[in-house]
Order: sequence, then C-alpha cells, then structure tokens
Amino acid sequence: QVQLVESGGGLVQAGGSLRLSCAASGSRVIFSSMGWYRQAPGKQRELVAGIIRGSSTDYAESVKGRFIIYRDNAENTVYLQMGSLQPEDTAVYFCVAGLVRLTEYWGRGTQVTVSS
Repeated sequence: QVQLVESGGGLVQAGGSLRLSCAASGSRVIFSSMGWYRQAPGKQRELVAGIIRGSSTDYAESVKGRFIIYRDNAENTVYLQMGSLQPEDTAVYFCVAGLVRLTEYWGRGTQVTVSS
C-alpha cells in the first residue's frame, strides 16, 4: 500500500524559509509525477507546485520565484523549498503523487504557519 509521508512543516516568521519533504513508501514504483497542494482555512485546495511526468515543473503564480520543487528519484522523495514566506502561505500542505495523474495518491498533510 502506497503511503506518502510529509515532514518539515512548522511555525516560521514572515520572510523566513522552510523545506518540506515527502517520502513515498510501500511501492517500488517511481512516480512519474509528484507535487504539493495546500489548503488554507476556508479556502479550496490548490496546487502549489508539481513535477509532471518526470520533467516539467508547474508552480502556482503566487509562489513563483519563492518556492522550488525538486525530487530525488532514488529515494522516491519530493521536496518543496519555500522562501520569503508570507502569512498568506499559511496552510496545510499535502504531498501528491501518481503514475498517470498527479493526484492519485495523497499524504495526510503538514501544517505550515507563517506569523507576521
């Protein structure tokens, strides 16, 4: 059974940085797509960043230039380096992965809170 386990969330001051990690376990398959969604209180879940079909990357407009997504295929792990964090980045961040679609599998989420 595939599990995606996120880590690295926490509380940070505005302007600070965090790195989220997501490790996939329970499968030897290397996911073609991996990424991150987030959901803020009272808002819909949104795509933050994704590595699609192994090569192309996609970012939400609001995080371009501040967040970087990258992966370690050998470890089946995806990372999200977040910089210049702002209070509006406060959300639960979910790791996603899939072979055909990005969102076939979801992690349980990790809380990121940015204080002003």
